[in-house]
Amino acid sequence: MMKLTREIKRKIIQIAAFGYSNPHLQNFAGGRLYEGSWKQFCNPGMNCYSCPAAGLACPIGAMQAGANSADYRFGFYATGMVLALGVILGRVVCGFLCPFGLVQELLHKIPSPKLHLPKWMTYIKYGLLAVFVILLPMLAFGGLGVRSPSFCKFICPVGIIEGGLPILATHPELRAVVGWLFGLKSLILIVTIAGSVLVSRFFCKLMCPLGAIYGLLNPIAVYRMDIDSAKCVSCGVCAKVCPMDVNPTLKPNSAECIRCGKCITACPTEALSSGFKIRSGKVLNKTEVEKL
Repeated sequence: MMKLTREIKRKIIQIAAFGYSNPHLQNFAGGRLYEGSWKQFCNPGMNCYSCPAAGLACPIGAMQAGANSADYRFGFYATGMVLALGVILGRVVCGFLCPFGLVQELLHKIPSPKLHLPKWMTYIKYGLLAVFVILLPMLAFGGLGVRSPSFCKFICPVGIIEGGLPILATHPELRAVVGWLFGLKSLILIVTIAGSVLVSRFFCKLMCPLGAIYGLLNPIAVYRMDIDSAKCVSCGVCAKVCPMDVNPTLKPNSAECIRCGKCITACPTEALSSGFKIRSGKVLNKTEVEKL
């Protein structure tokens, strides 16, 4: 019997997570949305509430809750759930449970030149989190006193590909009212798709506010990366295979690390490990690395 590799196991989990996130595939035919009781619960990863197949709510959408008391409770619940998952798992959610993370990985397999983003661009997602998920929804209210879900409304490409396009495809009457905002988000989607082909996890690195939250909690998360400095030979293989451009020998619990385990598999001396650990992962500074 074939032994399952770490990466195959991760792919199985990703596919299973995609399935439980989108169990209502039959709704695509009529462009209907599932509105059952499970929609009051949030998906751990990015998956649009308006996707016909979606069985759970989007945590980012829920965090941009409306002004009435029920929505406030939902917003607080979503925030609490994301923070709890972040403290326990960190960006394991991104590497294993996020449906759009799987989509990006499949897009990146398309043959093309492969590029790397400058490190400064990875900070853009924190600005999007602060402005479009926190600040603008607090300040912008619609005519019914409902907070504007600014990230969903102006930016989120997940909403267009999972919700907007399927709904328009099955509701011709809505196509006549499509305006500039749909065009803007469609352009962002095109850039995201092209970027995901060229750059590994493009949306995760550049735009995802949920990944930004999990990333901020990565250094204190219970699930951690660890490095055994006695075994590390500073070969650089782990940094080369990392899809998030992290060097785990310098920063094993980087905010960018999605805990995919590719570095662990590639390490020739088995110096890297991951798991639920209370103590901090050992970080090698540059001087220590140079001495190896």
